[in-house]
Formats: sequence, structure tokens, C-alpha cells
Amino acid sequence: MRRMAGFTLIEMMIVIAIISILAAIAIPNMLRARIQANESAAIGNLRVIVGAQTGFCTSFGRFADSFDELVNPPPADSPKFLDGDWNQPRNGYTYVMSAASGSFQVNANAQEYGVTGDRGFYVDASGIIRFRTGADADSGCPPIGSPAS
Repeated sequence: MRRMAGFTLIEMMIVIAIISILAAIAIPNMLRARIQANESAAIGNLRVIVGAQTGFCTSFGRFADSFDELVNPPPADSPKFLDGDWNQPRNGYTYVMSAASGSFQVNANAQEYGVTGDRGFYVDASGIIRFRTGADADSGCPPIGSPAS
């Protein structure tokens, strides 16, 4: 009798077990990499916002009160300081700007802590970006790059 070419059930089960083990190792690393990428993007976006606010203050003698003012400055012929819709989430983070007596404050808050980002970020006119793990940051939090990070 001639033997049929193909795989046995045992061989298939071994291949599936190996693939499952590899997936169990790789998936958490991919999720961690995504969170780190979202946090890096949030820090970069905060730096862009500080630069936009600096340019706005140089042009108008005050800081902008909202993202809309940075995207569409008051005189119609003024250049834009930021592009896009900053009222929508970006890379798993939402951005909230508030005016503060001749200054500004911006928070970058993860849409879901532990899923889209582990840290919340805060920046003001000083340009120092601060963070808090697992919650929204404020002016009392340590700066990024400090030993607490």
C-alpha cells in the first residue's frame, strides 16, 4: 500500500503549540511598543504646541487661549501656528488647553490609561513637560527625564 503525503494530526498540533507560544511572547511586547510610541508622540506634540505658543506670543504679545486660535489666528491673513484638529484624539491621547493669567497649560491625557498610554503629560509656558503615571499630570508632577521617570 502506498503512503499518502501530508501531515499527521500530531504534527499539526505541535506546529500550533509552537505558534501559540511565540504569540504569547510577542503580543505583550507589541502592545508595550505601541504604548511607548503613543507616549513619544504625545511628548513630541507637546513640544510642537510649546513652539506654536511661542510663535503666537511673539506675533500677538500674548499666548493663545485655545487650539482653534493657534490653527486659525485672528487676522485672516496670519500664518497658522498649528495644523489639524487638536480637539480630536491623536495617537491614543487627547489634548486639553487652558489659559492661565498670561500663560497657558496643556494636558496630554491617555484615552485609556494602561491601554493607549501609561502616563499623562502636562506642559505650561515654562516648556517643562511633566508626567504622572496612570493619571492626568499637573504642575506639581516631576519633569520627564527626572530620576522619578
